[in-house]
Amino acid sequence: MNNEKTRILAQLQAVRENRPHHFWAASLVAGVSLFGMVAAFGIAPDSAEIRAYQHTVVEPLSFSLTDKREPLESPIVREERIQRSDTVASLLSRLGIQDEEAFAFLRRQPETQSIFRQMRPGKVVTARTGESGEFVHLSFPLNGPKDNVLVVERRDGRLFAGEQPLALAVQVQMRSGEIRSSLFAATDAVGMPDSVAIQMADIFGGDIDFHRDLRRGDRFSVVYEMLYSQGQPARTGRILAAEFVNNGKAFSAIWFESKEGQGYYTADGKNIRKAFLRSPLEFSRVTSGFTGSRFHPILQTWRAHKGVDYGAPIGTRVKTTGDGIVEFVGKQGGYGNLVVIRHHGRYTTHYGHLNGFAPGIRKGVRVSQGDIIGYVGKSGWATGPHLHYEFRINDVHQNPLSVALPSAPPLGQHQLAQFRQHAEPLTYRLERMRGLNLALLN
Repeated sequence: MNNEKTRILAQLQAVRENRPHHFWAASLVAGVSLFGMVAAFGIAPDSAEIRAYQHTVVEPLSFSLTDKREPLESPIVREERIQRSDTVASLLSRLGIQDEEAFAFLRRQPETQSIFRQMRPGKVVTARTGESGEFVHLSFPLNGPKDNVLVVERRDGRLFAGEQPLALAVQVQMRSGEIRSSLFAATDAVGMPDSVAIQMADIFGGDIDFHRDLRRGDRFSVVYEMLYSQGQPARTGRILAAEFVNNGKAFSAIWFESKEGQGYYTADGKNIRKAFLRSPLEFSRVTSGFTGSRFHPILQTWRAHKGVDYGAPIGTRVKTTGDGIVEFVGKQGGYGNLVVIRHHGRYTTHYGHLNGFAPGIRKGVRVSQGDIIGYVGKSGWATGPHLHYEFRINDVHQNPLSVALPSAPPLGQHQLAQFRQHAEPLTYRLERMRGLNLALLN
């Protein structure tokens, strides 16, 4: 150690003699090195001391063979929208299902055949699989009014299939638009589904004939329900409130339910539902109106035409225009296939030239306004497919396009307070949309 000190001091002396301007810096570096070395050598014990304190300890380690844990499963969830070119096999492949047993189960089970029959484009299908593509769970929405879903799943190593109610979330949508050419063109332009447009025509069908009364510049505003499943639209719900301005006259409707019943009412509580709809078809064209006389195309003579003919494709659904009891179903002379319904004793409606009758329609059956009773055809004395519709009071023919139609009863006084509270937020939405329409038109 003394020899090392002597060497460092000799180096400092040489630096001082040869490069005097770096002397103090070099002295500082050398001093730090020197004292660091002294400190290091002063505190570090030698090897003999270290060995004196070292001890070897051997302890056995026990391994429990019974503490085995299964690896955590990591199911993979995929969601796919059915495409036009899809088959069940291609859909399962995109869902990541690589399981021959599951595919064979889907093919042979009666409960799962709806998957093969209802591959409707746009439908959203959800699946869960294991990391290697083994099947775990499949959720397939079913067509129909029940909002059901087909569930196929693996439980305890076996596959099971069955229908379950579809979990639906309701969102409220608002749309408004203006008639430029037709109702459907206007609703398409604002992204409103056709089913909502048909509902709107039904709601205002007692006041507006959507076949002949629409005018360019007519406006509508609608608040309606849209039902969603897993974040995707499943179907439309009910119209909650609507306003239609036809030829400058405004009609409004608000849905209201109570213990006494349900229906659409004006903002002041009047029932907008008429005892009869203006038309028995959702949409069509009048090919022959109610006239004193016309030249009959088959009989080749002038005869009175005491009804209205609606041209429509064969198979178009025909609705009863009011509540009543079926009085006649069958063939009758020039009417061909005919349905006659009696309403409130003195009113009758006649639906002729039908292609066929709806299931369950027979004499004595009670029907409600809007029920399907038959389908457009050209039976009897008809040169082309159309519906012949008659409206009679005490068996006297009336013009169904212009006759004054009786209204359904209004809300009672004890219901008005509840109705006004329910209607206030819906009316506010309609007013906001009405103001927006006016701003866009100005």
